[in-house]
Amino acid sequence: MDQTNKTERNIYQTVLRILLGAFLTFAGTGHLTWHRTEFLAQVPTWLPMNADLVVVLSGVVEIVLGLSLILLRKKQIMVGWVVALFFILIFPGNISQYVNGISAFGLDTDAARLTRLFFQPILIFWAIWSCGSLQDWKQKRSQK
Repeated sequence: MDQTNKTERNIYQTVLRILLGAFLTFAGTGHLTWHRTEFLAQVPTWLPMNADLVVVLSGVVEIVLGLSLILLRKKQIMVGWVVALFFILIFPGNISQYVNGISAFGLDTDAARLTRLFFQPILIFWAIWSCGSLQDWKQKRSQK
């Protein structure tokens, strides 16, 4: 890959990493304030914890992850994997919302809730690509 393509990719990755960080920081703030009730709808009923505590804790984690995406440039490969893991860990909440037919965030039909499930893999890929985690993994794998 020539240097121009690599530089362009780095610019796109940086912009998308910062955008994802801003999104997570905003969403985390919503957990703690104006969207708290909406996020309660996503906490699976089988989870053996207080639902409001789950919303608050996940909001704090989202804020920390969002700020880490934006500020921890030297740790971005690790941050990408952690954010991807977070998206995997919260996926059962999205499934629960779909399975139980719970309306929140304007997702008031089964079709809308189902469609949302397909965005989780996109978020996972976004995290590992924009942080260079995927490229780092491929490079280390090819060196073996």
